[in-house]
Amino acid sequence: MAQDYDSPRNKDEDEESLQALGKSAQNSSSDIDDDENAIAEDYELPGADLSNEDASVTVIPMQGDEFICSECYLVKHRSQLAYTTADGQPVCEECAA
Repeated sequence: MAQDYDSPRNKDEDEESLQALGKSAQNSSSDIDDDENAIAEDYELPGADLSNEDASVTVIPMQGDEFICSECYLVKHRSQLAYTTADGQPVCEECAA
């Protein structure tokens, strides 16, 4: 909707719109607080007590096409092998860069 900004303003409309904004701000602030509380309940702080949690992880043994980098000690795929040192230790492309 087009509005003429040069026309004189009506103070009653301004006051009504301010009151409406104040009411909507009060209603929305309670919704925001509820959302923040819900998010905070699911968040776990570092160092929290996890002794009652079950941490079951399936460990897959190293495959035939993988190697352990002698620099970063991570298991990498053979396609990431940059070179092998003089003593036979493999080095990945990330560590070689």
